[in-house]
Amino acid sequence: MDVMIGTALVLIVFLGIFGAYQLGMKVIDLSRNKIAAISIANQHLELIRNLPYSSVGTKGAVLPYAEGILEKATTTTLNNVEYNVTTTVKYISDEADGTGAGDDCDLDYKKAQVRVGWSRPFPGEIKLVTDVAPKDIFEELASCEEQPGGILSVQVFDAQGVMVSSPTINVYDPETGTLIDSVTPSSGEYDFLLATSTYKVEVLKDGYSTERTYGIDEIATPEKPHPLVLEGEITEISFSIDKVSTFSVDTLSPWGRDYFADSFEDTSKISEVADLAVAEGEAKLATTSEGYVSSGYLFSQVVKPQNLVNWDELSWSDSEFPETDLKYQIYFASGTDWLMVPESDLAGNQQGFDITPVDLSGLDVNKYFMLKIRGNFSTNSTSFTPVLYGWELSWITSEATSIGNVDFDLRGEKIIGKDENENPVYKYFQVHASDGSGHIDITGLEWDDYTFSAYPEPDLNLVGTDPSPQPISLAPDATQPVDLYLEAQNSLLLTVQDLETLEPIFSASTTLSKVGFSETQFTDEDGQIYFIPLEEANYDLSISAAGYLATSTSVWVSGDVTEAVKLRRIE
Repeated sequence: MDVMIGTALVLIVFLGIFGAYQLGMKVIDLSRNKIAAISIANQHLELIRNLPYSSVGTKGAVLPYAEGILEKATTTTLNNVEYNVTTTVKYISDEADGTGAGDDCDLDYKKAQVRVGWSRPFPGEIKLVTDVAPKDIFEELASCEEQPGGILSVQVFDAQGVMVSSPTINVYDPETGTLIDSVTPSSGEYDFLLATSTYKVEVLKDGYSTERTYGIDEIATPEKPHPLVLEGEITEISFSIDKVSTFSVDTLSPWGRDYFADSFEDTSKISEVADLAVAEGEAKLATTSEGYVSSGYLFSQVVKPQNLVNWDELSWSDSEFPETDLKYQIYFASGTDWLMVPESDLAGNQQGFDITPVDLSGLDVNKYFMLKIRGNFSTNSTSFTPVLYGWELSWITSEATSIGNVDFDLRGEKIIGKDENENPVYKYFQVHASDGSGHIDITGLEWDDYTFSAYPEPDLNLVGTDPSPQPISLAPDATQPVDLYLEAQNSLLLTVQDLETLEPIFSASTTLSKVGFSETQFTDEDGQIYFIPLEEANYDLSISAAGYLATSTSVWVSGDVTEAVKLRRIE
C-alpha cells in the first residue's frame, strides 16, 4: 500500500509538471509560428500593394472576386514549418459614390485578404486585410470593361414592410452549393457585384424566419426562383423575414368526467342528517344507552355541476351487517322543495338502491340540473348498524380533458411554388405530437395563417379548435395558445381514486391491453387518463401507484366510456 500511494503521489506531481511543460511549449510554438505567419502575410500584402491595379486579383476568379495574376493558394516553408497561404481579392461597391444606375462603375475598389495557416506542431492561422484603390476614374472604369458582370440588388423587409437591420445574405452557386459571397448589411439591403449567371440567395438572422430562392430541380414552378444576373444590368429581388413565434398547443377531448364525493371524515359535505354519527370516515346509526337507534338518514349537500352534459352514475362503499339495511335515493329540486326523482325517470328510486353503481345517464339534465343523494339507515338489532364509508355522484361535463400523445398536422398558408401537377408546395407542413400530458410548444414558426388537422388516422377526428375558425393567424414575435378538440368512435376516460378519501391519485400507472394492443399512461392531477382512439372490444386494465395495492380488472369499450377505479392504501 505504501508503494502504491507513493507511486500515485509521484505520478500526480510529475503529470502536473509535464502538463505545465507541454502547455508552455504549445504557447511558445504558437507564438513563434504566429510571428512567422504574420511575416509571410505582410510579404504577400506588400506584393499586392506594389502590383498594378489591374493585376491585383487571383487567377480564374469571377465576380464578386477580382481576376489577376495572384495564386489562390500556395505553400511556403519557414523554420521547418509548412504554411498554407490563401489569397482572395474581392471587389467592393461603395455607396459613397452611388450604386447601380447612379454609378458609372460599381467596382469601386478591391479588398485583398491573405490567410496564412499551419497544422504542426499545433494548428493555427492568421488573417491580414488591405484595401487597394484605383488611382483615378479611368482605372476604375477599366475594371468594369475587363470583368463584365451585373448587380444583384437584395432588399430584406419585415412583416410590416420595414427594412430588417443586419440580416445575413448568402449567395451560392446553385450547381455546386459553393458560397460565393456573404454580407450582413446594417441597412438591410445590399448590391452584389456578380458575374453573369444564376444564383441561389438565402436570407437569415438569429431569432428570425428564413427565406431563400429555389431551383426547378427542387420545385417545378418556384414562387421565388433563383435570380439570373445579366451583364450590365441590375437584378432586383426582395425577401421578407421577421421574428419567429410559438404555438402553445393542448390536445383535448371536448368533454370530461367530474364528480362529487364524500368520505365522511366530517359533516362538511352533508346538508341534513338525523340520528346518525358521522366521523373518521364512517357514517352509522347513532347510539343510546340501549344501543343503536332503529333508523336514520342523511342528505348530501346540493350537487349542481357547471357545464353539465349528462349525469353518469351513483356509487358507494358500505357494510351491511345481519339485520341491517342501507339504501340510497336521488332527490331533485322543485322550486324550494326537494323531491324524490320519480320511478318513471329512475326505476327503483322509490324503494331505494342497494347495488352499486346506479346508472343515472337517463336523467334529463334540463329538469334534473341539480341533485342530492339520500342515504337511509335501518337496523332490527341494537347491536349492529350499517356503515357508509363513502359515496360518489359523477357526471359528464363539457370542460375539456387532456389527451396525451396525439399526432396532428400543422400547415402554413405560404407556398414556395407548385409541383409538376400544379399542386401548391407549402413552406411549412409538418407532423407534431403532444406529450403525455397533452401539450406541446411548437417554436421557430414564421408569421402566417396556419391550419391544424388530425394526423391521418381513421379513428381520431379533429372536431374543433380554439381560437376558431381556422386558419389561425400567428403574428411575429408572439406566443399563441391553441386548443385542439378531438373525438373518436370509441374511447375510455379513466379516473383513479383513493378508496378511503376518494381523492384523485396522481401519476398512477395505467395499462390498457388486449391481443395485439397495449398502452401505458399515467394519470394527471385530477387522477384521470384518456385512452383514445380504441377499437370496440374487451380490454384488460391494470393500475398501480406508489403506496397503493395494485389492481386489475376488465372493461368493455364501446362508444365513449367512463370508468372509475379506487385503490386501497398499503397498510
